Amino acid sequence: MAHLSEGEAGRAEGRILESSRVAYEETVERVERHGGRVYWAWIAGLLLLGVGAVVGCRLADTDGITPVPQLLAFLPWLLAPTGLALLLAFLARWRIGMLWAMVTLALLAWFSEPYGKTMEVGGTAVAELRVLTSNVKFGQATESLIAAVQRQRPDLVFVQECEYTCSDALKKAFADDAYPYRQAVEGQGSDGSVILSRYPLKATDGVPGTMGMPGAVADVEGREVRLQLAHPMPPLPDQLRLWRSELGALRAYAARTKGPTILAGDFNASQDHAAFRRILDTGLRDAARLAGEARTPTWPTATAPPLGAQIDHILVSRQFLSREVTFLDLKDTDHRAVLADLTLFQG
Repeated sequence: MAHLSEGEAGRAEGRILESSRVAYEETVERVERHGGRVYWAWIAGLLLLGVGAVVGCRLADTDGITPVPQLLAFLPWLLAPTGLALLLAFLARWRIGMLWAMVTLALLAWFSEPYGKTMEVGGTAVAELRVLTSNVKFGQATESLIAAVQRQRPDLVFVQECEYTCSDALKKAFADDAYPYRQAVEGQGSDGSVILSRYPLKATDGVPGTMGMPGAVADVEGREVRLQLAHPMPPLPDQLRLWRSELGALRAYAARTKGPTILAGDFNASQDHAAFRRILDTGLRDAARLAGEARTPTWPTATAPPLGAQIDHILVSRQFLSREVTFLDLKDTDHRAVLADLTLFQG
């Protein structure tokens, strides 16, 4: 048997060690690569599960339970985490995840389309009205609202969270009979609400709620126009039943009311909430939707625009045409005011 020299044995041992090192490094690389893919797939799966729960409730036409109602307000913005999930699924080479993400993106794009009717209005124009709604955040934005009203000169003003100081300030600011008619629910904090009008008002019972929601009938060029301020409770985790109930009361009002109607205020709900869509299904139409502004955010002002949700609305009956809608940024409130130019038609 041949014997290796000392030099040859050393070289052989070196080759064996080098082969072992290379094999080890290749094994570690495969494990790390596989582990990275698993990690990205897990992250993608978690993102898709979260978004899927919200999209599933939207698909099922329900608002679900916390945190779904809160997230539904921002439904279009869920495109971002879903897009990230698609990228991670691609990096992980997870085909099912990629398909899942693409289907979710398609559903989000579909549901981001404006909801509600846009039928044309026929007949003879009776009057042109400018309507403004604003949540003044416990009265803090009263001065800013007064300036906006003086500048924009709306015919009807719906004010939410107008507590005693706010209500008094509005009386003093418009003591020159600019708005000689008003209907109010006086209250502290968020409970107070006021409707100001250039047109004669006849009081109605309004819609009962935790926060004030006054109602009235306005005489607009000889036509009766029913006015109702909306301010249901927000969808807080421990108040979802109350939120649904008060939106349901507004829906009941819309369903039983006939003739020209304006239902305006802070609804604490967007078109992605089933409870709000029930109101639109009665036949009322969103002025912002009619004017091509269905997705312009009104809350919160810290990010809106561009990010936020449209929870402040001016809803009108079929007798109205919405010519233009403008969103006003007021100081000291987390809501943007909504200003709509409407035309009232005979019929």
